[in-house]
Amino acid sequence: MPKAIVNFGAALFTALFAQACNSANTTPRPESTASPAASKTTQSGNNDPIIAAADKGRIAGDSSAKTWVIIASDFQCPFCRQWHTESYKQFVDEYIRSGKVKVAYINFPLGQHQNAVPSAQAAMCASAQNKFWQYHDALFDTQDKWENMPQPRPVLDSIARAVGVSFDEWSKCVDSDRMLPLIFADRDRAAAAGVQSTPSFLVGGQVIAGAVPLSDLKPVVDSAIAKSGSKSP
Repeated sequence: MPKAIVNFGAALFTALFAQACNSANTTPRPESTASPAASKTTQSGNNDPIIAAADKGRIAGDSSAKTWVIIASDFQCPFCRQWHTESYKQFVDEYIRSGKVKVAYINFPLGQHQNAVPSAQAAMCASAQNKFWQYHDALFDTQDKWENMPQPRPVLDSIARAVGVSFDEWSKCVDSDRMLPLIFADRDRAAAAGVQSTPSFLVGGQVIAGAVPLSDLKPVVDSAIAKSGSKSP
């Protein structure tokens, strides 16, 4: 897990609220995957090479950039999809491809979304093969197809094949529930950092909540870049 994510829990945050999926109802942590040993492994990110690869795979941007933007999201949240559709691609062009920031996606599955955890597992197993962002995009693009399915696996399987993962390895990862400790550790850390809804953006000591237009997010990101000494917009 990026050090910046771990340290967010100790920071003070302000929240700007917009359209968002509320976290009043959160997905229970499965007892079978919440052992102290599993939690320790997840937090270190070093004891399981597959989890370590998945953790690294959901980071994008120039490694020399000093500013982190952490996105806490739920793949089934309609407002997360809204932000992805309306602002994400422009954000990538202006801030990630330009080398101004590093971005990490952290999972914040909500209990009212029955397929939030399955979709997060599928994405993180793709991340272990360095295909997270391709899978991330495809999940949001196809959300209306799988969000209400009692068993979304056929769509998740088709996405895996489409983005080019080694399907057998990906399927074994999903079936094993290997990523569940990482997913729930994500949610716990985000909640400790002040995240209460999705999407939320953790930038420069602030939590910006909701599907805010990029024009509203830019001043916060630009200020964090200026303070960190990263490349100026």
